[in-house]
Formats: sequence, structure tokens, C-alpha cells
Amino acid sequence: MSTTPAISQLTANTIRGLAIDGVQAANSGHPGMPLGMADVATVIYTRYLRYDPTCPDWFDRDRFVLSAGHGSMLLYAVLHLTGIGRDGRTHAEKPIDIDELKQFRQWGARCAGHPEHGEAPGIETTTGPLGQGFCNAVGMALAETHLRARFGAHQMDHWTYGICSDGDLMEGISGEAASLAGHLGLARCIILWDDNGITIDGTTEVAFTEDVLARFVAYGWHVQRVDGHNQEAVAAAIDAARAVTDKPSLIACKTTIGYGSPNKAGKSAVHGAPLGVDEVKLTKTALGLDPERSFVVPDSVYAHVRLKDAGRKAERQAWQARVQAAQDDAFGRVLANAEDKSLDISQIAWPAYAVGTKTSTRKASQAALQAICSAVPEVIGGSADLAESNLTHMKASGAFQRATPTGRNLNFGIREHAMASMCNGISLHGGLRPYNATFLIFHDYHRPAVRLSALMRQPVVYVYTHDSVWVGEDGPTHQPIETLQALRLIPNLETFRPCDANEANEAWREALTRTDGPVALAFTRQDLPVLDRSNGGPDGLRRGGYVLTETPNATVTLIATGSEVWLAADAAATLATEGIAARVVNLPCLERFDKQDAAYRSSVLGALPRVSVEAGSTRGWERYVGLDGASVGIDRFGASGPGKTVSENLGLNVPNIVATVKQVLGA
Repeated sequence: MSTTPAISQLTANTIRGLAIDGVQAANSGHPGMPLGMADVATVIYTRYLRYDPTCPDWFDRDRFVLSAGHGSMLLYAVLHLTGIGRDGRTHAEKPIDIDELKQFRQWGARCAGHPEHGEAPGIETTTGPLGQGFCNAVGMALAETHLRARFGAHQMDHWTYGICSDGDLMEGISGEAASLAGHLGLARCIILWDDNGITIDGTTEVAFTEDVLARFVAYGWHVQRVDGHNQEAVAAAIDAARAVTDKPSLIACKTTIGYGSPNKAGKSAVHGAPLGVDEVKLTKTALGLDPERSFVVPDSVYAHVRLKDAGRKAERQAWQARVQAAQDDAFGRVLANAEDKSLDISQIAWPAYAVGTKTSTRKASQAALQAICSAVPEVIGGSADLAESNLTHMKASGAFQRATPTGRNLNFGIREHAMASMCNGISLHGGLRPYNATFLIFHDYHRPAVRLSALMRQPVVYVYTHDSVWVGEDGPTHQPIETLQALRLIPNLETFRPCDANEANEAWREALTRTDGPVALAFTRQDLPVLDRSNGGPDGLRRGGYVLTETPNATVTLIATGSEVWLAADAAATLATEGIAARVVNLPCLERFDKQDAAYRSSVLGALPRVSVEAGSTRGWERYVGLDGASVGIDRFGASGPGKTVSENLGLNVPNIVATVKQVLGA
């Protein structure tokens, strides 16, 4: 069967029919974008996208990102037509079938309201929060560029395609990523913009009148504008983009939102609401589809979309043969990571610190990262222009720049939000373990992407330094108060706050061995004494908490994290001079601790009255200290001054802890 304009158009219209049927069946969803971009999707999937439907996780496949995730029925319809995952063994690995399209947006359905990574093969990332998918695509392209430079085109030779919306390009995060992508010259990234000029509030004229293409030219992108309903024009634009070797590409596809709908096309009403039964029929009639039937796919469309499947499979098998013939152990490590996110960390020569010596945990993190860099070449990352403060520069590697893409140090610039989202894209691409760093207070600048790391179970490592009011002179704008608890509220994110240099090593080890979600590491600016943790040791940190000091005839338990553990230990020593025996408990990771069995948690926390100590908000600590306990912390904004002075004045000192203990004990 040959490709003809007629069958290509029928394919696009079939996608449109499936999309509006799914939205109508759910009585919820966004039909406008799928109707408008069906021609573009048809061109991408039938003419360009390199994949093997029988092996959807093939590492050298092209990646497609639907950044405009509200148009999810477009993606589900296309994935159904391709049959991606047809050799899948489990439900999650099998193709999306017609019955699942009928369950769009229903409880338990894989066709969720917005694309959810891991729910079905071919969904490369979770999108919906606008701009995130755009940044994920840039991260994927960065990973491909780095691996291609390291291993050659015979092993890495794929492209990243994306569809974005007006809303994606309004969000600041996309501008951050686009600027960096242009600077780095990520040429194998092609984004097709659904330039329909409509948002929920009306036309984009009310808020979005800039010259987008001129902006992207300034970013260093190759730009084009085409009729998004002309498949040949779209194909010609993609061909031109693929011929550019030093710039990413943005193709503005001028489309009509709700294309084909006689009464709603071009109107904001078609963006996020079903067409209605009568309008669905009118639209199908206008598109040459049967108005009386739903979820119909002609055999000729299946045949057209799957026409090249034998060649796709052969291409993947030829790649596998080349990889096997190369017998490249380093690439084998990359493939192992791509398969299950695992890393071989057995050769890391972790630094060791003697009890009683002093160093900050950010400096300990720096030393750990140097050891990691030398032993684990899959680790890649950087900071938001704070490498000298976060101490996250890998000295044994160069910087990833346009001329040196093999470098593993990523200079993200002052772009916290895009940094986190790009790291999601790097992780989703597979083969690399990304980390990124900033001050703890600036978690607020990339929280939406951290949340998506957790939602997608991507093992991105978030390095946060300057983790308390000990930041000092920078003042309350830079002193995190509520941030630790905000991190702990994100499901599936593990936050480690190590108490000393040796525990910083262990926290990094846990970050690198986790494969099912992100880890946040909170490190100090100020020096801390290395403690005798022989009572808990590495297993204690892995379990999230342990008894640091068990004291005979104790009458109170002090619970602390991070830099306050030594403070709690000092307070316990002072209490002992007054005849009050105190146990000291370290809880470096509340999420891990909460997962332990009840017997272990009870053995650590004990039955005595409890007082918690942490340089941050006390909210949430009541679940550990109970109604009869108390918390020493900070429930106001900080102040500018030397770190020790600020800490003392805010009550993070031994006298205040001792007084609080006495109050709890009724002494």
C-alpha cells in the first residue's frame, strides 16, 4: 500500500473522530487542540518518528512529547493507531485499545485526563502543567546530544519532537529552557507550535501579542511558519529543520482550533468542553466520517499508520546488532540505567571523616560528588549558577557546552524551574542520572518540576545547600523556614537532612541507589562536628531514623535532624549535669522512617516525653512528639545577621532546648 494524500487525510480525520468521541463519551476534555493538530501528528508519526511498536522502550527511538497535555486524546488516538506495545506482557506494556479510548478520563483508565508517564507505552512524559513538556523535551535532547558525542551516531542517532501550545510558550519555564537550548545548539530538538491564537479567555490578543518567532531567533533557534493543516507543508518544514545542524527548531503551525466543527471552530468554547452530540455529528460529516458511528477506524488507516512497521523493527534490530558488535562496556552501563534506572556504585571510594572533626555537609557533599564523578560516568548535572556555593562542580569532568557536549557539568544559568524540568527530561530519556542544585530557599522556584519528578517516579537528585537560618547575613529572603516541610509534603519524594559529613556520604548513596523516585539532599553552609553514630550507622539512615544516644534512666527523648542533631546532643549533655537523662534520636529522612514497621518506629521514638529540634517550621512535628511533647523550631521569618547570632536569637540554642525539656517534664 502506498502513501497518498487521501489516505493521509483520512488518517488525520480518523484521529479527529477518535478524539472528539473520547471527549464526548467522558463528557469532559479538550477537543479543540486534537482537531487542530491532527494533521501535524499524522505527519510526525507516519513519516518521521522512529520507533518499533514491538519494542516501545528501544533506547535509540525518537522521543515525542505532547507538551500541550490537555490535548491528550490526540496522543491516545495516535498511540492506538500505531499499536505501540503490541508485544507487551503486562497491561501497562500493551497498546491502548478502542475500549480504553472509550474510558477516557474514567477512574483507573490508562487514558487519563492528561498524559501520565508509565500508564501506557509511547507516553514519554507526564504533561499538563504548561511548559513542563517543552522543558522535558529539551532535557531529552540534551541527553541524546551528550550520549551521541560520547558513543557516536552508530549507537545514538535519534531526535526529539514535541507539540506545544500558545500556553506553553507563555509560561516562563519554556523561555528559560528555550534560551539554554539555543545556547547549547541542541539541533536534534524540533518543537511544533500549535499556533491557533486561542486560549480559554478568548484570543491570544488579550495577553500574548509578542513576535514569538523573533524571540526564538534571539534565543538561537531555527524558526519557520507553515499552514498546520497542510501535511506537505508540515513535512517540508520538518525536513528543513532536520537539515539544520547547529540549532533547535520551532515550527509555528498555523491552525484553527476545533478544525472541522461547523459551529465551534476557531472559538475559545472548543478548547476545554465536549462538542455536544449534535456538533459531533456535524463535525464528522464535515470531515467525511460516518456521523452515526463512534470510535471507528477504517482498516486502511491501520494499514497506513503501520505500513513501515517491518522496516521499523528491522532498523531496531540492526541497531542492536551494532551495539552488540561494539561490546562497549561503558555503553552497556548506559543501557542498564535506561532499562531500570540502576547505577553501579560499587567502585565509589567514599571519603571518611574522624569523629570530632568539623566540616559542613555541603563540603562533605562536594567530596562525595568528586568520588561519584570518578566512578559513575552516568552521573550528570549542575546548578543554577551556584556551583561555587553549592559545591556541585565535578572537577574530573568538563562543562557541557556547544563545542564540548561530552562534558558532564551542566551550567543551567539562573533558571531553577527549567533546570529541574530539564533534569526530568534527562532522566526520562534514560541512560543518565541527573542532579541539580540550588539554595534550599529556591526550591520554591522549581517546586512544580520536583512534584512531577515524584509523580513520574524519576530518580532525579535535588541538592539543596544553605539549608537554614545559618545562611545569616543574606537575611530572611534567603533563609528557608517552611521549605523542609514543604518538601516533605510531596508524595514519593524522599528528603534527607544528614547530621554530619559521614552521613552526607550515606545520603548520597541512598540518592544514587533509589530507582523509583526523586531524592532531595539538604546540606549545611556551617561546619558541623562529626558525631559518633555507631549506635545507628548507615542502616539507621537507610531506615530514616535511629537512636543516636541511648541513655540509662532517661526521662525524655530529643529528636533532631541535620545541623540540630549536634545541638540536641549538646543539650542532652547539659541536661545530664542537672540530673535529667535524655535520649537523642536522629531522623534524617522522615519519609523513610514513616515506612518502617511500627515496632521499629516505637523502638526509636520510645515511650518517653519528646522534644523535637529543627531549624524550620514546627508544623508537622506534632506527629512525632505527640500532644504532650514540644518542638523547638522557627515559626517566623528569619533576620539578617551572622548565622550564629541569628540562630541564637531565634531560640536554636542549648538553653532554650533545656528550658523546653523542663517545661515538658513539668520541672
